[in-house]
Amino acid sequence: MAVIPAARAVRSRRDPDRYRKGPMRWLVLALLVVTAGLVLVPFALMLLNAFKSPADYSGNGPLSWPSSFQLDGLANYWRQVRYEQKLLNSIVISGAVAVLGVLLSLLNAYALGIGRVRGRMWIVGLFLMANMIPQEALVYPLYHLAKATGLYNSRLSVIIIFTVIQSAFGTYLLASVLGTFPKSLLEAAALDGAGRWTTLWRVVVPTLRPTLSVLLIFFFIWTWNEFFIPLVMLIDNSTQTVPLALAALQGDRLMDATTTNAGALISLLPTVIFFLLFQRTLTRGVTVGAVK
Repeated sequence: MAVIPAARAVRSRRDPDRYRKGPMRWLVLALLVVTAGLVLVPFALMLLNAFKSPADYSGNGPLSWPSSFQLDGLANYWRQVRYEQKLLNSIVISGAVAVLGVLLSLLNAYALGIGRVRGRMWIVGLFLMANMIPQEALVYPLYHLAKATGLYNSRLSVIIIFTVIQSAFGTYLLASVLGTFPKSLLEAAALDGAGRWTTLWRVVVPTLRPTLSVLLIFFFIWTWNEFFIPLVMLIDNSTQTVPLALAALQGDRLMDATTTNAGALISLLPTVIFFLLFQRTLTRGVTVGAVK
């Protein structure tokens, strides 16, 4: 009789997923499906109304199926806001900030995490506090500084601002990672005669490549979605970014709901495509340290 409970215990240890196949698993799955459906509802409405005519939208409402698929809203939005110019501006600004922000974060973190700068914890704490400063508190001095240096209404001003802002978070994150960097790798590089610069690019960067890839993706998406500072710093239509395209049409009497939905759809597509292209890189970078 004592053998049966022991056999059941052994079977339970051999089948750890046995308890994950119960009703709770299906309940969690159902909740996730419902949540995903609620999140996708606004996007479905946007997609539905982007291809309607203004008469169809006003006559049948936003929840009706289009009587005929129209591309007038997409064409009107593209033409009125000069979307190709704003798309180029967003790509240039976001790409430059992503690359420069990661590079600056890496150099700062290398000095703080491995270089062991005096007062390292205080400096890392300052970078952490810098992430908590709201942009509304920064925009006034940044505006006057850009005016004084002749960079106002230029893409370079926004690139510099967001490179510094994004690198504050990147420095804090990478400094924490490099603070626990294996000393054996650094000692082996020193025994081979590698200097600090060689150690950085031949030892540290290859080890941190997944983390740097995640930072690059985040910096690009975060900068792409920025609205407030570009709204203040970029006043000319030729320098504005994609998130400002819809705001540029506010107050226009010719603006209609179908054009708004079409513009939101076009503005959203680049970030969705970018995320899908680098989804595997993002997943691998997030989970690279989960399993040793």
